[in-house]
Amino acid sequence: MEQLLHLFILLPLLGFIISLFFRNRNENAIAGVVITTMGLQLLGLSVFIISWVSSGSNLLDIKHFTFYKEGNVEIFIDLFFDKITACFAFVGTLITFLVAIFSRFYLHRDSGFKRFFNTLLLFFFAYSIIVFSGNFETLFVGWEFLGITSFLLIIFYRDRYLAVKNGLKTISLYRFADVCLILAMWMSHHLWHENITFLKLNNTDLVVSHIAEHTYYTSFILVMIVIAAAIKSAQFPFSSWLPRAMEGPTTSSAIFYGSLSAHIGVFLLLRTYEYWETILSIKILVIAIGLTTAIVGTLIARVQSSVKTQIAYGSIAQIGLMFVEVALGWHFLALFHFAGNAFLRTYQLLVSPSVLGYMIHNQFFSYVPKQYGTASSFTNKISNSIYLLSLKEWNMDAFQFKFLWLPFKWIGRKLNFLSSKLVLISLVILYLVGLFCFLNEEIIPKQLDEILHIIFAFIGMLLILKSFAKRTDAITVWFMIITSQFYILLSIAFLNDQYEYVEILLYISGLLGASFLGFYCLHKVKSIEKKIDLNHFYGYNHEHPKYGFWFLISCLAFVGLPFSPTFIGVDLMFNHIDKDEYLLIAITTISFLFVEIAVLRMYARLFLGPSKKQNHPIAYRSS
Repeated sequence: MEQLLHLFILLPLLGFIISLFFRNRNENAIAGVVITTMGLQLLGLSVFIISWVSSGSNLLDIKHFTFYKEGNVEIFIDLFFDKITACFAFVGTLITFLVAIFSRFYLHRDSGFKRFFNTLLLFFFAYSIIVFSGNFETLFVGWEFLGITSFLLIIFYRDRYLAVKNGLKTISLYRFADVCLILAMWMSHHLWHENITFLKLNNTDLVVSHIAEHTYYTSFILVMIVIAAAIKSAQFPFSSWLPRAMEGPTTSSAIFYGSLSAHIGVFLLLRTYEYWETILSIKILVIAIGLTTAIVGTLIARVQSSVKTQIAYGSIAQIGLMFVEVALGWHFLALFHFAGNAFLRTYQLLVSPSVLGYMIHNQFFSYVPKQYGTASSFTNKISNSIYLLSLKEWNMDAFQFKFLWLPFKWIGRKLNFLSSKLVLISLVILYLVGLFCFLNEEIIPKQLDEILHIIFAFIGMLLILKSFAKRTDAITVWFMIITSQFYILLSIAFLNDQYEYVEILLYISGLLGASFLGFYCLHKVKSIEKKIDLNHFYGYNHEHPKYGFWFLISCLAFVGLPFSPTFIGVDLMFNHIDKDEYLLIAITTISFLFVEIAVLRMYARLFLGPSKKQNHPIAYRSS
């Protein structure tokens, strides 16, 4: 029976591939492919769940495909099915099916009709991978695809300034969650000495003995998982990205941020519950995050003037309660709560464009102004302070900018010397010297060998931070990003005497292909438009959609999206950093965090936003 699990992954992928062959104006064919795919998925899943329940509801686990294996390192696809998977898969399939039918009419004659349905199927493909995943690597494949499809749907109206800005804000926080999950996987590999499956985590005796043996390292893994779940489900203090993400079409807001994507954090906590159910401090942390979010989210929702923002914060508050339910072990209630909240928010968001029409009579004829008293009291001051804080959404945007991004941007702006062509040429020469030393390690003094990997990693991190803050020529920034990745790769190669050349080649194969493709696109656009600095949004996608598409592909391959060899290379690269190499893992993590933000920022500023040319209509800043 478990052999059928892969069909629920392959069917949406097949539908996505078929939908690519139709032109945008062929709406019936595009929508027909998507609706048929989701209908078959819903029918097949329903039959599978009924058969599974009637046969005893046993846990299903199957190892499907191995990407790479060398010694203790093995990267493979593992699929898993239990009651959690059944609930999330069925609810997700039914909602996606209904939203696809609704979107067929809602987006009629929209210029991005095909793009929306392509992205919708790619999203559901990613969602299916996550909910059917049997280990962290498989989950991370879907996790990455889910993040990029979120970005693509937020920037769906690509000529709107705020849509692009909010897309970058969301993908930046998503990248932070990606890094937390990678760090959890990295430490897990070192502690378990294998790619641990969720089936093994159901072995209570094994997990308890493991925690007792590695208390502090296990706590680190679990804190990273909780942070990743909190960001993905927009929990406090990361809640502000969710209403910002609703710049896309209402249908994408309904399926992504109202019903499915926003609940992935709850799924992650449910899936890993056996790992942390005996650790009281982690339970208290999850409960504290959930309760704080429920209270703050409710307060913010009650004072917002936008219906979408009200729905967003209402959903966030309910997800906070789900965090509490998971931590208390009330999993059936959490699953029931998830299904109810998902269906309710989908309905509310789909009808949200009509809410003003429904309520216009009450707004005009039933308004009664609040009566204010003259007496001032301490209670009124507290109430007014909470009211103002809620109006400002508790300053979460300002908090994130000040403490997450501004320090690194400040550092990047102080590294102006790296922009010099002479310095960049010197860095290339230094890299070649380092490569020679790596190939002839026997002639390098041991003391020097031990610090070279830190030096090279640090240089790579500085280049990334400079490219993150730099706003001049895009080709120079692209060159700095490429150079930084080669430095980081060399630093990890220096660290490991047993580093396999095939692992280096695997990573470089994806890196070089993406680098040359990006250079080609930038060079062609510069030769036509003459100006490709990063000071403004140019909207070149109007004139050069093909170059914009291929540059986006190069960006995604460059940062290790799962369709490129770079994805496996990144996993292998982190595996070769020992758990006691605190400085190196910190430097590599910062580099990995900002490289995606830097390249997607380049793409957004060059190809998205309002066009600088007067022969194109100027969009409103917001929808």
